[in-house]
Amino acid sequence: MDCILVGNKNVMSYVLACVTLFNKGASEVIIKARGRLISRAVDVAEITRHRFIEDLVVKHIEIDTTTVQTDKGSELNVSTIDITLAK
Repeated sequence: MDCILVGNKNVMSYVLACVTLFNKGASEVIIKARGRLISRAVDVAEITRHRFIEDLVVKHIEIDTTTVQTDKGSELNVSTIDITLAK
């Protein structure tokens, strides 16, 4: 299964990556993001579905919380999302 990790690039970079994976024959693509980038992952999924490949469906959405160590040694909870798009 192909996976796209959403970071600080612009949204269209990740949309292009999704479209490229589907054009190369992928049946499913997982879009993953953490923290403040969750809204960008949702934008990537929706732009891909509505503007580029209209027969895609959201197969599964998983939300979770992970614990991350800060520089000072304390633990910080960070939200995560995995959006599975399928043809």
